[in-house]
Amino acid sequence: MGPHRIVNIEDLRVAARRTVPRVVFDYIDGGADAEVTMRENRSAFEAVTFRPRCAVRTPACDLRTTIAGIPMAMPLMLAPVGSSRMLYPRGEEVAAAAAGASGTPYILSTFSGCRLEDVKAATTGPALLQLYLVGDRAVSISMMQRARTAGYAALVVTIDTAIAGMRERDFRNGSKELLTGRIAPMLPFLPQFLARPGWLVRFLRDGGMMKFPNVVLPDSGPMAYADVGASLEKSVVTWADFSWIREAWGGPMLIKGVHTGDDARRAVDAGADAVIVSNHGGRQLDGVAATLRMLPEVLDAVGSRTDVLIDGGIRRGSDIVKALCLGARAVLIGRAYAYGLAAAGHSGVARAIDILRTDMIRTMKLLGCATVAELSRDYVQQ
Repeated sequence: MGPHRIVNIEDLRVAARRTVPRVVFDYIDGGADAEVTMRENRSAFEAVTFRPRCAVRTPACDLRTTIAGIPMAMPLMLAPVGSSRMLYPRGEEVAAAAAGASGTPYILSTFSGCRLEDVKAATTGPALLQLYLVGDRAVSISMMQRARTAGYAALVVTIDTAIAGMRERDFRNGSKELLTGRIAPMLPFLPQFLARPGWLVRFLRDGGMMKFPNVVLPDSGPMAYADVGASLEKSVVTWADFSWIREAWGGPMLIKGVHTGDDARRAVDAGADAVIVSNHGGRQLDGVAATLRMLPEVLDAVGSRTDVLIDGGIRRGSDIVKALCLGARAVLIGRAYAYGLAAAGHSGVARAIDILRTDMIRTMKLLGCATVAELSRDYVQQ
């Protein structure tokens, strides 16, 4: 993958599609049900237009910011992407290393194929742990204690996953059958792997189908991949859980999956140091509003009580600028870097971050704005 051939995130998407099997690509690329919300996340950004200040000299742009005491070279975090090791060998460690090299925080999914200690050791930047309450309370507390010992900067609790969304592409690609491990049901879906021999060799050398070493169950050890769906249904996080989560963690906490002003207020009351407006990239409840359209309601609800971040549909640095103009403090990207990871590992993730950073700087210079702190609604029109 020559950098000169990768101009934007869509180029990384195309490269990923050519590199990994269909079931793996669609795991990244797909959404829930009819994928309405996933498309709306993108179209919401496209509907926002800029109002630049021309004849303004902007020799340099300062992208630095801070969230929950965490310094960031630019207002961007890498969102938790479960099973990143399926995209590329040691995927979570590779993505974290690329993030750290750019001064970008990396959020590790509960469903990581790599040990959280190894991921933290791989990055020179801040790492955060995303938490699902899988297993019993003791399992979650153990995971949090390990993360605190390893030096994780904050906890990110996801609240929008009472059950896994219906991702129709996964169903059609044979995800359920492939997880059985039985040849007869798997057979119709195996050609997609044989069509990507390079990925298959790397996957097998990396140990094949992963378990989740950070979810250590008392009776069976690390959680098996096939057990995730059932475990999520039994482990719904509720507002009542935040008292013991906050006590067990004892550090900064972000709450991810906020859709409404009411939930934003409850998140702040529960002790959130920041809230993340997120619809899981359109992968959970299809038909909810685009995150960018929900941002004003959340901002009105929390006022100055906490920082507000946003994810969903971000493919260009100009999208990040739009989100900041509309009041977000920072953004999370998931698919944008996952495409890069699937396509080319470390260099792909680094290229995704560099594309977004360069886009941001160019956009801000064209707007006539020197720092992210100066971005405001005056620069955009909805």
